[in-house]
Parts: sequence; C-alpha cells; structure tokens
Amino acid sequence: MNPLVDVRGAVKRYPGVTALGGVSINLFAGEVVALIGENGAGKSTLMKILGGLVHPDEGEILIDGAPVTIESVSKANNLGIALIHQELNTLDNIDVAGNVFLGREPRRFGLIDRAKMRAEASALLEKLGLPISVDTPLDRLSLAQKQMVEIAKALSQEARVLIMDEPTSSLTLTETEQLLRIVSDLRSRGVGIAYISHRLGEVTEIADRVVALRDGKNAGELKKEEITHDNMVRLMVGRDLDRVSTVGERKSGENRLVVRDLKTRRYPHRAVSFEVKAGEIYCLAGLVGAGRSEVVQTIFGTDPSEGGEVSLDGASVALGSPQAAIDAGICLVPEDRRNVGLIVEWSVRMNMTLPGLSRFARAGLIDQKSECAAAGTESKTLGVKAASIETKVADLSGGNQQKVVVGKWMLQSPKLLIMDEPTRGVDVGAKAEIYELMRRLTESGVAILMVSSDMEEVLGVSDRVAVMHEGSITGVLTRKECSEESIMQLAVGRGQGA
Repeated sequence: MNPLVDVRGAVKRYPGVTALGGVSINLFAGEVVALIGENGAGKSTLMKILGGLVHPDEGEILIDGAPVTIESVSKANNLGIALIHQELNTLDNIDVAGNVFLGREPRRFGLIDRAKMRAEASALLEKLGLPISVDTPLDRLSLAQKQMVEIAKALSQEARVLIMDEPTSSLTLTETEQLLRIVSDLRSRGVGIAYISHRLGEVTEIADRVVALRDGKNAGELKKEEITHDNMVRLMVGRDLDRVSTVGERKSGENRLVVRDLKTRRYPHRAVSFEVKAGEIYCLAGLVGAGRSEVVQTIFGTDPSEGGEVSLDGASVALGSPQAAIDAGICLVPEDRRNVGLIVEWSVRMNMTLPGLSRFARAGLIDQKSECAAAGTESKTLGVKAASIETKVADLSGGNQQKVVVGKWMLQSPKLLIMDEPTRGVDVGAKAEIYELMRRLTESGVAILMVSSDMEEVLGVSDRVAVMHEGSITGVLTRKECSEESIMQLAVGRGQGA
C-alpha cells in the first residue's frame, strides 16, 4: 500500500541557514504521525512545504505514489491537504463563519449562501465544543478561540491529509481532550494526520508513530510501543533531559503587586483582587474565556480598566497606559507574540532594544555599538538561534521568537514580569531554559505573574495558583494544595469547600 504522502530528501535553504537538509517522512491513511523536534529543527518548514506555502530547493513529494509539485495552497487543497498553522491565519475584521469558509463560501444562484455557511459553521463549532455564535467578529475572540476557529476551517475542507502544527498550544486541558477525540475520530475515518506538538504527553496519547527532526535532519523514529517521554526527548536533543521540574520551594518577600477590585472590559461586573509577592510565581489558571488574559492586559494597560486599583511596591500604577506600567517596572510577555509582542519585519537587535531605546541614545542618535553589545549578550544568554542579531524575527522559529520577547524585557530589569502562556509553541529544551530563567529571576526578587493553560507547567512551577471562572477568582491554591482535580473543580465554578 502506498503512503498517502511520501516526502523524500526535502531540502530548504534560507540566507545563512539550512532549514531542511534532506528530510524524509511518510504518512499512511488512518495514521497519526507526530513530528517532534526542538524549535528550529525544521518541523514547520516541512509542513509548510506540504501545505504549499514554501517550495523546496531539492527533494520529491509523492501523493498516493505519484510525484507532485505543490506550488500553492490551492494546489495542496486540491490534493486533499489541509494545514492548521501554528501562527493563526485568520481575519479579525470578518465573522467566524466567514473565516471558516474563507475563499470557499457556498453559493446559490451565484451569491454567497449565508444560511448554509452559518449552519455548517455552527455544526463544526458544536463538534469542537466552542460555545460562540458564528456571527461573532474574530477580533472579539481570545487567541485560544481563534485557534479553534482555525481548526474548524481545516475540518470543513474534509481533507484526506490534515497537518496540525501546535494545535493545542493555547488550549486548556478540556479543549485539548475534545480536540484529541476529534483526531481519533478522523483517524478512524481514514484521514492521515501529521501532528506537531511540544506537549509530549498528548503525543504519547495520540500518535501511532513518532518522527524526530534535529537541526534540519531526520534524527530517528519511534513505533507506537516505543513512544515514551524519555525516548522522545533523547531523539530531539540527543541527550537525556530532566522533565520540567519544578521550581523548588522559595522564600517569597513582601507584597510587590497588589490588585484591588479590578474590573476588565470583558467582565465589567466582576471584580478581581489578589497580591503577588516578590520572588514568587503566581499563576492565573482556568478554562478558555475565564478572563485570565484580560486581567493581565488590564494591569499592563493594553486593555482599558472598568474600575479598580493596581499598585507596585506600594506605589499606585496608572491603568490604561503601558508606558506607565513599564516605567513602574511591569513588563508583559503576551500570549500572541507574533502580532503584539514583536515587530517581525525588524531584526532581533531592534526588537530587543526597542522598549529601552533611550538607554542607547547619545545626543539624539542611537549608539549602535552599545545597542549591539546589549542585544548580543542577551541573545547569547537566552540561547536565541539566529544567524546574527541582524536576522529578521520573521525568519526565526516560534520558540526563538519567544526568547526575543523575553529578552527585550530582561534588558528593562523588571520588578514584575507578566508571562501569558510563556512556553506556547516552545520545545522541551527551550522550556527548560525558560523555567531556569524564571527561577533565576525569582531568586533575585522579581515577582512573576503567569497565565498558563499547560497543566504540567501550572503544577510544576507555581508557588500559588488563582483559578478563574467567568471573570472571577473561584479559589487560590498553595503549592501543596494544587492538583489537576482541585484546579479543574475551581475552573468550572465550584469554589473551595464546595
């Protein structure tokens, strides 16, 4: 039996770097193949070649045993290949239904059949367990909800080959479980699925086979019975690596951040109050739509406040002004790094030094020597993989883009670092580096306010966890009280002691 897809010796070169150096992979009908590797290993590049977004410099692609050239997204779709992007490919100025059927709108008498489009989109959202109206504009949705819309769009194509690039990176445990059930259903109907994820637990659960890439080359393969966390890590990084562990017990200091009766634009009738101590990692957990990101964006000033007070080290912080937050020592690593955390057409150097550009000014001119030195040192400290600090951020992998976002705030010496989904789309090696950075920061007295949907991360690094449900904090758990069950009970609205 021929594979549905057979990629042989794919090569892709970019200026200063070889993204793929002769990679081969195949995929059969009714099979889930997980593609794993560190950031920059070439996973997304390989999938973009199959999706028609990138053209290989060398190599061959066969579909059902016949050689093909995939020169465009439409050609990939015609071949039955659908790609769910890691970086979302949605339009914020149109509604959910319009995004799901963008470019493929059902028509009647030459006009778009809105009724049919809405009905089919509604059925897909119900299948995904996403309780929103298909008439909702995309700009009103959270990043996780947009990701579910992107998944619905791929499912609507009824593809024979479905490529899923980090589909659960912004989803909570409940949404992830729903998606994995859908993957199992598609597999049983003969769809071949290429699944990229840094969440190795879900890879173990769903994959029939694992293919690992390292530095743009094949690093090995695991059969179903061989798929374990340690075996996957060994193939990815070439050595054994400790699991995300856990930041040990810390002695926290006095209250650094105090939030009193804060009301967000999304939940204007729900007030949130909490404190974060110096040297503490305080996590906001909860399901998608609980209001976690809205709280941290309001604290940082990117979202307007509907009431309440925020103070840092006893001094009031003006709400509604990111500059006031930065001046006070509050920095935000946002959930959507590509759109709001970076200027992707700029270089690593320019992105890292932008928030504190005045530090490098001399008589109104930028001292590029000191700017380069600062950006270069921070890039080296964080292990940013780039040809140089002049490389465009758009050319970096997702994990290295995240390091650039973190690096620009490290140059600001923050008192409070807000990290919204800090390891979204980041490999296990880079995760370990980020957790180590968090540990060093807390040891130096920095307070960290984290939003995370990764349960292992929540349980592993948090000192305290405040669980949110529909705009309210339903309970606060100490490290010893935290478990998946206790967090989920609070996340669905059952308060402590219920």
